[in-house]
Amino acid sequence: MKDLSQQNHCRQKIEALSQENLSLCYQCGECSAGCPIISFMDVSPNQIIRMIQLGREEEVLTARTPWLCASCITCTTRCPKEVDLAKVMDAVRQYAAIKKIAVPERETTLLQKLFMKNIKSFGRQFELLLIGKFNLLSGHFFKDVLLGPVMLRKGKLKLLPTFTDNLKQLKQIFARAEAEEKIEETTGKQ
Repeated sequence: MKDLSQQNHCRQKIEALSQENLSLCYQCGECSAGCPIISFMDVSPNQIIRMIQLGREEEVLTARTPWLCASCITCTTRCPKEVDLAKVMDAVRQYAAIKKIAVPERETTLLQKLFMKNIKSFGRQFELLLIGKFNLLSGHFFKDVLLGPVMLRKGKLKLLPTFTDNLKQLKQIFARAEAEEKIEETTGKQ
């Protein structure tokens, strides 16, 4: 069994990353009651908070729930103590990356990476490229293949990307963020 300092390390790290006080959560379950994707989760959002409070690091970091969280902030708006659970879920994902824990939801992280790559390239989302790359890289080659032409005809998908007016500034923001991440990685400061 882990000693108390080891148990508290997980909680302290996630609280630092999320800047949330998890002691405020008294397990009312409002976050879980309102979560639109709870049926896909292995552990409810309030249970994730409780496991963090108890220092159950391995269970928290191997749960599918943080990776499935849509960050829709329904949980945050329902919380009577105003705990931003979407930030906590993001912090759990960050902590798992720091600890080099294998991601239980590979497709979710693939979609997140492709999404951000599109934003970086165009300044906004180019859905056709996002869907195409995701299906290709995830092995779902023919998924939605019949839906594509219908969406193109109805104008829901564009054949060519549109660019934001201030793409240069956006690329500078990405460059600064990536530089900060590299500094943190090399110094071990997380």
